[in-house]
Amino acid sequence: MLLNSPVVGVVDDDAAVRNALKFSLEMEGLTVRDHDRAASLLGDPELSSCRCLVIDFHMPAMDGLELVAALRARGITAPVILITGRATRDLRMRAEKLGVPRLIEKPWLDGELLKAIQAAISDTPSP
Repeated sequence: MLLNSPVVGVVDDDAAVRNALKFSLEMEGLTVRDHDRAASLLGDPELSSCRCLVIDFHMPAMDGLELVAALRARGITAPVILITGRATRDLRMRAEKLGVPRLIEKPWLDGELLKAIQAAISDTPSP
């Protein structure tokens, strides 16, 4: 963790994806708070320090859009990037209705996810 580096929250129930994201984002100088499920993120006492949230859509118990709705209900307004293995038109429309314009399909290529995170962070003031 770098001192004063932007904090990115990552929520994905797939440990391999979560660990790969954590490693690659930390290599880019970001601080990552990773969680294996929605409840873990919602219970994180440091949640408000996140400047951006990367949330997997397909998770048990609570999917990514349900998690976004729960975050918004709590007043958490950090930008969200939704990641999924299959981005349908319906999913994109549902995400946009919740204020999640960034939906990225796995596997992300050409630094697409990193660019989206950097753009989200640059658009968000520090907590």
